[in-house]
Amino acid sequence: GALLLRRALPGGFGLYYAPRGPVADPNDAESIRAVSNAAREVTARGKGILLKVDPPWEEEESASTLNSCGFRPVGGEGGFAGTQPKCVMQLDLQRPLDEIMAGFHQKWRYNIRLAERKGITVRASDKPQDLITFYRLLRLTAERDGFLVRGESYFERMWDCLSAPGWIRLFLGEYEGEAVCGALLYVMGDKCWYTYGASGNAHREKMPNYLMQWKMISFAHELGCRWYDFRGVSCTPDDPNDKTAGLNRFKSGFSPRLVRYIGEFDLPVNKPASWLWTKGLPYARSWMRRGAKTFGPPAD
Repeated sequence: GALLLRRALPGGFGLYYAPRGPVADPNDAESIRAVSNAAREVTARGKGILLKVDPPWEEEESASTLNSCGFRPVGGEGGFAGTQPKCVMQLDLQRPLDEIMAGFHQKWRYNIRLAERKGITVRASDKPQDLITFYRLLRLTAERDGFLVRGESYFERMWDCLSAPGWIRLFLGEYEGEAVCGALLYVMGDKCWYTYGASGNAHREKMPNYLMQWKMISFAHELGCRWYDFRGVSCTPDDPNDKTAGLNRFKSGFSPRLVRYIGEFDLPVNKPASWLWTKGLPYARSWMRRGAKTFGPPAD
């Protein structure tokens, strides 16, 4: 199967995207071709100029099947060049919790205990009002680090859709009642995904993010999940000159495995229009990044 998202473009055209799709056995070429052809038909009927996919497959052999269906790999350097990260880190949870913590870097274990000694507490929340607190921290993080963040209404809609069935959980780290960090955790199947990490400017020396990660890992373990996914990292996490070196170092201290997916593939359905879009997109992204640094993240 595949979930297709459509983004409207002028003139009734659209972009189609199958996030982390198609969903198929990467070794089953027949199924991949069947779902890819069906997705192409839907894209063509909707005046889609191209169909983008980024399946969570590690086997390079599966890329040849996508190529045979007309898909072409999308260029771009680094693990964050695409719509979703090409490389992620995942922690195996099929061990007792004490063994999992024993595998952390010594400094990470120390920081977890330090946060507890300094009075940091972490709680899971299903209260909509806590989402407002989290979003405030997220905006602060975006302004400090210079990246774009979606509007508050996006998170409200996401919360409304996913919280009731238990597919999303909010975690907040607090010091003396003040929220100092937060994150959203997705729950699906045998995985938990850490997403949208946020932190304030105060009390960072108390290492609240380390304790929050440990509490989320423990929560995922209690649910019986197989994997805790830290989401995106650089595909060269040991490179000290990488601009995301700090992010890589923080996640790698929990001793996860590095997973390298095959990346994004585009299927041009309207070749002239897709060529124009592909050539113009890098300039649009560059302009948006400059705008984020100059004007801050958009309100919505």
